[in-house]
Amino acid sequence: MRWGGTRGIWMLLLFLFVGALLGGLLGEVLDSVSLAGIMPYLVKRYVLLNVEDIRLNLFILDFHFGVLFAPNLLSAIGILLAAWLFRRW
Repeated sequence: MRWGGTRGIWMLLLFLFVGALLGGLLGEVLDSVSLAGIMPYLVKRYVLLNVEDIRLNLFILDFHFGVLFAPNLLSAIGILLAAWLFRRW
């Protein structure tokens, strides 16, 4: 039996990714607007994972790889909202 009913795990991951993306985009847009109160906490980025640039030189090819996962609070709210919508849909 698949988790999440007939929709499956890939649809859940798609919902969560789109929720995080839209929440992050909303956070970036609202970051340019100067609003007081709780807004600075909603748009501040929190670094959760930072893998610095790893370089692999193969003499013919030169690879650079790095990962930075720094969501803002609106991204987390977007993920929670997407999970709720997935369960309701």
